[in-house]
Amino acid sequence: MGKLREPLKEITNCGLPQALEVMGERWSFLILRAAFNGFVHFEEFSSELGIARNILSNRLAKLVDNGVLQRTQCEEDRRKVEYRLTEKGLDLLPAMLALRQWGERYGAVEPGGPVLVDAQDGQPIAQIGIRAADGRELSWHDLAWCEPDQVGKPCC
Repeated sequence: MGKLREPLKEITNCGLPQALEVMGERWSFLILRAAFNGFVHFEEFSSELGIARNILSNRLAKLVDNGVLQRTQCEEDRRKVEYRLTEKGLDLLPAMLALRQWGERYGAVEPGGPVLVDAQDGQPIAQIGIRAADGRELSWHDLAWCEPDQVGKPCC
């Protein structure tokens, strides 16, 4: 990377601390994974994940408070509520897939079970990566930090 570095002490201008505040622990990611798999009811999350009810309740509330999930009454049974992904929650899909692919590549467990594919052609999805605005694949060595007034100009 270039000579200019991200000011690491200044966390207010970085989205990572805010993202970690919302999603920075295991259960939040597993709840989100279940939501992407179509789970919407408290009991479904509880039985499928094996999570303690108090922890599940806390994590669901945090995800709702942060706009990742929306809590609504179930139309079929007004005594039940549903937790559905919001647009903000759906936007976490690339991050979830990147973490999953990283875990499959470097984890001790062999990948197994269903394969995530493109519904149009049935082909497995590509590795999540970093792309330039023109579509070129980039690596860490291709990146640089620029001052805001230098964005759009070639970096050294």
